[in-house]
Amino acid sequence: MAMTTSSKRGLGWIEWLRGWMYVVHEMLFQRIMASHLQNPLPLPPVNGLTCIVTGSTSGIGTEIARQLAEAGAHVIMAVRNTKGAHELIRKWQNEWSGLGLPLNIEVMELDLLSLESVVKFAEAWNARSGPLHVLINNAGIFSIGEPQKFSKDGYEQHMQVNHLAPALLSILLLPSLVKGSPSRIVNVNSVMHYVGFVDTEDMNVITGKRKYTSLVGYASSKLAQVMFSSVLHRRLPAEAGISVVCVSPGVVQTNVARDLPKIVQAAYHLIPYFIFSPQEGSRSALFSATDPQVPEYCELLKADDWPVCAFISQDCRPTNPSEEAHNIETSHKLWEKTLEMIGLSSDAVQRLIEGEEITCRYSNQQE
Repeated sequence: MAMTTSSKRGLGWIEWLRGWMYVVHEMLFQRIMASHLQNPLPLPPVNGLTCIVTGSTSGIGTEIARQLAEAGAHVIMAVRNTKGAHELIRKWQNEWSGLGLPLNIEVMELDLLSLESVVKFAEAWNARSGPLHVLINNAGIFSIGEPQKFSKDGYEQHMQVNHLAPALLSILLLPSLVKGSPSRIVNVNSVMHYVGFVDTEDMNVITGKRKYTSLVGYASSKLAQVMFSSVLHRRLPAEAGISVVCVSPGVVQTNVARDLPKIVQAAYHLIPYFIFSPQEGSRSALFSATDPQVPEYCELLKADDWPVCAFISQDCRPTNPSEEAHNIETSHKLWEKTLEMIGLSSDAVQRLIEGEEITCRYSNQQE
């Protein structure tokens, strides 16, 4: 038997080295591995699909929102910067020369640094009583080189934005996803989860057991997302018709690069060949959101003894998440800890699927 997680203080050096080799391999060879893909990725008909895309005012999210709308989907841009989103929509409408109909896009405010904002968004959406076919949790942060910061909810910012808030949003939107069945939750993850390690007793990385760096915060949050997605995938009954997928967009030139140290920015400019544009980086998420075979693959994984959720790589092919992502004990501990942190009861998913109402600790805090 593998050693229990209670005695495990971090990644073993072999796991850590293997993880970094995977990251470097992805960066150097992602363009070759994805050379069979068209850019932009041709999408199947998505007329009639309703899709929520978080963080869609920049980078990959902008491409995802625009391409889904141009393919005929009803797209909701769930963003902090609503003014910027409206400006983007005006620009897209002016450039759109499609079927004579305007793009079907709208904007709703969502701030992932506030769990109360997540609850308000979900309540507003569910109140419409309409179906949701695709939730794309794209928004994320990587505050490279910055000191540790916490949200107003008291959580380390990477953990909140990249894992806790999307987890809360996914669960609270389950009633709408059931109505939209067959539906999908697509989590834009990262190859960096391969060097992540989750300590469920130290989610904020404040005990001193591990030295905090922005890389530790980011990689841990991305691994936490894969682990949580795997348990959610397992707990959703087949009749709910909801697929859960994590995707790697590859190494992409996005706004994150603005925060990089000057020397790393210089490297970015020296090796543009290796780094994807946001349009190229959007392909794995778009594929996971629209390809008809994805639900079949998710169901196939459920038949395994311990199925991690579907993980689609930057070349739109199924791949295996990290060895640590397969850690059953930590995954279940993380599930319980996450529900506790986001203010939900341990039976919240089951109750929502069965059509019951639930309460969240972060609902109507100000009232």
